Amino acid sequence: MTALLELKSVETYIGGSRILRGVDLEINPGEVVALMGRNGVGKTTTLRSITGVLPVRAGTITLNGESIEKLPMDVRARAGIGYVPQGRDIFPHLTVEENLHVGLVVHGRKGAAAKASLDRVFTLFPVLKEMLARKGGVLSGGQQQQLAIGRALLTNPKLLILDEPTEGIQPSIIEQIGDTLKKLKVEGFGHNYSEEVQNAVKILKAEGNLAILLVEQFVDFCRECADRFYAMDRGVVVVSGPIATLTDEVVKEHLQV
Repeated sequence: MTALLELKSVETYIGGSRILRGVDLEINPGEVVALMGRNGVGKTTTLRSITGVLPVRAGTITLNGESIEKLPMDVRARAGIGYVPQGRDIFPHLTVEENLHVGLVVHGRKGAAAKASLDRVFTLFPVLKEMLARKGGVLSGGQQQQLAIGRALLTNPKLLILDEPTEGIQPSIIEQIGDTLKKLKVEGFGHNYSEEVQNAVKILKAEGNLAILLVEQFVDFCRECADRFYAMDRGVVVVSGPIATLTDEVVKEHLQV
């Protein structure tokens, strides 16, 4: 299988300091991959290097086999990278409906295609449909996170990047977000199936079209949702493997403070 995203020997500097020291990472189509590690080890810098927020000093980043490390942020986004940063970055003075509309405008989606995509978001996050007229800034942290993920999904990404999606969120909302990630992993996003076909897709576990890169401190959440994991320390990946190999010993050695 050709990797959807691949990082090879990536080095990134911030203010003259080398933060990433040769990061290797890959994500296959349809996978959920957890990127883990203690605070300050380079996880968010890795995400910002992938999305183009930070320039890469050395190494390569490929998406669908095409080099993207020199491309600007907007080109990477249109190529299929959806990013929900830590802090969510929703527009606080726009309504939920207006925030979601921004996601549609980015890819010029209109008419039936836009309605189908919105309906899919409302299926995943029903609370958003109930709050369309509310300003983003008055939503709870969990509601803002759901809005940020929903808006990113409306760009129809091939890869969805989530930076600390459960931070500051109550357990019931964490569980809902986890259930949503599992649905996306199985079903993909952006299909305009009838209800009957959707049920068949669930039963047959048809190929998903969306990969997810998840930076997360909540170990149980990662064990529940992810297929594989990478753990970082001091700007490099120190251990990786199937999520079943994320043992308590690995957590104690590389993740616990």
